[in-house]
Amino acid sequence: MQVHRDLHHLPDFRNAVITIGTFDGVHSGHQYILQQLQEAAEACNGETVIITFDPHPREVLAPHDKNVRLLTTLDEKIRLLEQRGIHHLVVVPFTKAFSELSARAYLEDFLIRTFRPHTIIIGYDHRFGHNREGGLELLEAEQQQFGFQLLEIPPQVVHDLTVSSTKIRQSLQNGAVQLANELLGYPYFLNGTVVHGDKMGRQLGFPTANIHLNDGRKLIPAQGVYAVTVETGGRRFKGALNIGTRPTFNGAELRIEVYILDFNEEIYGENIRVSFLDYIRSDKKFDSVDALVLQMKDDVEKARVIAG
Repeated sequence: MQVHRDLHHLPDFRNAVITIGTFDGVHSGHQYILQQLQEAAEACNGETVIITFDPHPREVLAPHDKNVRLLTTLDEKIRLLEQRGIHHLVVVPFTKAFSELSARAYLEDFLIRTFRPHTIIIGYDHRFGHNREGGLELLEAEQQQFGFQLLEIPPQVVHDLTVSSTKIRQSLQNGAVQLANELLGYPYFLNGTVVHGDKMGRQLGFPTANIHLNDGRKLIPAQGVYAVTVETGGRRFKGALNIGTRPTFNGAELRIEVYILDFNEEIYGENIRVSFLDYIRSDKKFDSVDALVLQMKDDVEKARVIAG
């Protein structure tokens, strides 16, 4: 898959079959659109082109809204789309000026002049242009003039996409990672860098890798203990991960730390990915350190069994 970030230096797409969206999560609900895209491209000997935006439009249009939490960062989205055989991903810088384009300017100067589409696949409720003034009706009215075919994503599919995204976020925020994984079509994951902590886990007999996320906008699942798989240095391990504030020690800062099973190496500064398999228990305060250690031993054994 070719990734394009400069609208002024795009290749000449062959019979471009395009669709537009954030595709956050590239979850199983998106498969219908990707399939439609690929089938339409095969029918006209064309190339599949996905247009997405960075940053997320809500970050520009509602900068004070801190509730934007991504299922996938841009880099993660690129890798997931690449795995699904898309030919081109065009990352459009979303700016205030871009958001203020009129619907006609968006259609003529952006979509038509930039991409020269053979086919546009779009949701029945997709809106574009300043104040969301453009939509399917404008595309239908102009498709003969500009010579593109129009395929509508039906209401039920759009509804299912919205429901899927909402359910995935709610599931992760409730610790229901198995349901989230089912809807995603793959285990939810976090990418980050291993950073120094206070070595408290080492003192308790469970040295953990403290994870600093690569992107602070990434959705963090509910606080608690999880069975995970861990990828670092090109290798894969089983792990028990905790998201929490260390209430037994009266902590306040939210931390993400993972105990990697059967592992005893220094990996500070290394990239790490944790993929969620199941929720083990909630984060809670214990009456004593001994009680916490006993529970941690049980958590680790449960994680070992779940990870298989």
